[in-house]
Amino acid sequence: MEYILVIDQGTTSTRAVCYDKLGEVIYFSQKEYEQVFPKVGYVEQDLNVVLGSLNFVLKDVLNKLGDNILGIGIANQRETTILFNKEGKPLYNAISWQCKRTNYLCEQLKNNGYEDMIKAKTGLIIDPYFSASKMYWLLHNVPFALDKALKEELYFGTMDTYLMYYLSDGKIFKTDVTNASRTMLYNIYEKRWDDELLKIFDIPKYMLPEVCPSKHLYGYTSKNSIFKKEIPILGVAGDQQASLFGHLCTEVGDTKVTYGTGCFMLTNIGNKIPKTSKLLTTISVMYDDNINYAVEGSVFFAGSLVKWLRDNLGLIKTSSESEDLALKVDDTKDVYIVPAFTGLGAPYWDKDALGMIVNLTEGVNKNHLVRAALEAINYQVYDVLELVKKELGINISKIYVDGGASKNNFLMQNQADILKMQVIRPKNIEKTSLGIFYLVALGLNIYSSLDQLKAIKRSEKTFYENMPPLKRDLLIKGWHEAVRKALK
Repeated sequence: MEYILVIDQGTTSTRAVCYDKLGEVIYFSQKEYEQVFPKVGYVEQDLNVVLGSLNFVLKDVLNKLGDNILGIGIANQRETTILFNKEGKPLYNAISWQCKRTNYLCEQLKNNGYEDMIKAKTGLIIDPYFSASKMYWLLHNVPFALDKALKEELYFGTMDTYLMYYLSDGKIFKTDVTNASRTMLYNIYEKRWDDELLKIFDIPKYMLPEVCPSKHLYGYTSKNSIFKKEIPILGVAGDQQASLFGHLCTEVGDTKVTYGTGCFMLTNIGNKIPKTSKLLTTISVMYDDNINYAVEGSVFFAGSLVKWLRDNLGLIKTSSESEDLALKVDDTKDVYIVPAFTGLGAPYWDKDALGMIVNLTEGVNKNHLVRAALEAINYQVYDVLELVKKELGINISKIYVDGGASKNNFLMQNQADILKMQVIRPKNIEKTSLGIFYLVALGLNIYSSLDQLKAIKRSEKTFYENMPPLKRDLLIKGWHEAVRKALK
């Protein structure tokens, strides 16, 4: 059997997903790993551990299915930033997209009046979330990094770049437009690294990878202890844009929400870039000469909030148990959890907001807290969607969902109730890897057009809103009161 291999490198795990030519998953391997928290607000990933997880899933796949791989694609956690030498050795841990160590630098940039200019060029707001300030920190805080950079001995990359460099033994030093558009260094209008931004962040241009379309022949893996032959890498995209493409949200207004470690809403806005004040504008998947843009709202804590209930509070033993406990009570007894553990994203963008549990009383038990945590995810999605509708002036009547937490039926039904719209969940919730499969399959000419991809029938479940309007309005009002207490 010949198959397409998708590497889905996430924040807390690496996955290898194998598809047949019809887009059906034939094998799946996953290896979780722990992040590193050296200081309050610092979030890192040990790259030896990350590569160990990658090697584990690749060997697992090859042992199970053999090496009849037609092509490889990569989806990756975005913004996470790596500094490495020409031999592919990292000089420091990867700095996670969640890391807040560069708050000080971002505040300086705002105070110096760069906010409007950076938003106009990149579609992004100044925030530690994005790669540029992480790159600056690495150059100026890792011993000898700046000296090596001046000697042209170092490279920067997001996780996609690093994995391709690793798999090709240094022959591939590239990224795709979706990942580049998340660095705060890439001009999304002119589609190039921006010299003015590179100067502001003091980053030599040679350190940055070549930017390619998402569907592109990036190069070939090397023959090594894992791969016995060279295999083409034909598709790369940041995980959220890959998910949008996996849902085939290719029309203006098409919207998807991914419930992963964070929660990310993307809405396709076509090839014209609107002016928005609080939403991010980013490049969607680019294939052939087609380039679309998307607006994005980010919720920093979604699936990780459930993980917090499990690992830190011990309220649940498994993430799936949260659904059963939430259904044991009719409400939260007016308890709200505001999960601002690393600040709040859109529409608040308050990096100093504090996490809170509001309205605790003696009658509250763990079931109420678990339900409040799940509802908190949905309230945050509601806030982002309202912002999208307001700033774009478009009507959105349904959303497509994916990600691990979307398997939770309570969460999805409550989301439909809070949003007052249809929530459509596909049978295969691994839309991130499916989007990459589509790119590779197009690159291999297994499919020749989007129409052919859309003709493939996929089973799905639709959740319809079923909550009295007054109850819904009161719940949302209570949420906003809780958020106001958390904001600085």
